[in-house]
Amino acid sequence: MPDLEILRYAAFTTHSDGGNPAGVVLDASALDEASMQEIAADIDFSETAFVTGTDSVGALTIRYFSPIAEVPFCGHATVATAVALADAGRVGAGAIRFATPVGVVEIGVSTDAAGTRASFTSVEPSVSPLTADDLTAVLDEIGLEASDLDAELPPRIAHAGNPHPVLVIADRAAFDGFTFDATRVRSLMDDRAWPATITVAHRLGPDRFAARNLFPVGRITEDPATGSAAASFGAYLRSLAAVAPPAQIVIEQGAHVGRAGELIVDIPASGGIVVTGHAVRIDS
Repeated sequence: MPDLEILRYAAFTTHSDGGNPAGVVLDASALDEASMQEIAADIDFSETAFVTGTDSVGALTIRYFSPIAEVPFCGHATVATAVALADAGRVGAGAIRFATPVGVVEIGVSTDAAGTRASFTSVEPSVSPLTADDLTAVLDEIGLEASDLDAELPPRIAHAGNPHPVLVIADRAAFDGFTFDATRVRSLMDDRAWPATITVAHRLGPDRFAARNLFPVGRITEDPATGSAAASFGAYLRSLAAVAPPAQIVIEQGAHVGRAGELIVDIPASGGIVVTGHAVRIDS
């Protein structure tokens, strides 16, 4: 395997011990798929992003790997990679284009008093019903009942790069207190071909939500901050007319696994959902 620099960033936080860690390889042009998978498994974060080159129109080509498989899209690794490129002086304030396996994603990079942040606009999202069988299966795994769900925010499958089952729990104690067996949830997700997370949320207020994203890979059980799920959740709220676009919501995530973070989600009347967060380098 060629000698290369492997960076580590925490996304959706301004603190290296918060948010969601991601591996970042800014020059992966010499790596094959097996090498990328090996590196992602060795880093053992939920995802590692690999910038593999540029496409015919100048967009940076990028691939994402969890410790066990390639993932079509990863929001927190996208934010981490964009900030890493800015830190390396390879982009200034403005837009970057990533050619991802699910399509071209536009990323804006900016700075504020808290540091460097990135905003990505998801691909065109879609929202569809969650089947009764799938809903029952998820509820069984987290030990909750249909009566625990928020009646105003019914379950759906939301897709803004990855398909995410979305369940919203009405009671905060039920949301905070549910547990699950990681091996069984992994088996369920593999059986349903859900490559990313199962989103379980709770409404804190009109424009603020808490989220837990189930994602058993390697040593990880819950993802601390999930950009693709945040985009999907924004699309989910829009599809239910639960927000009046243009709208902005904040998602708190990661406290349940000791890495609190915050995702800002802008929901336009149509088109892709915009997810914003800071990222900071983790000293290895």
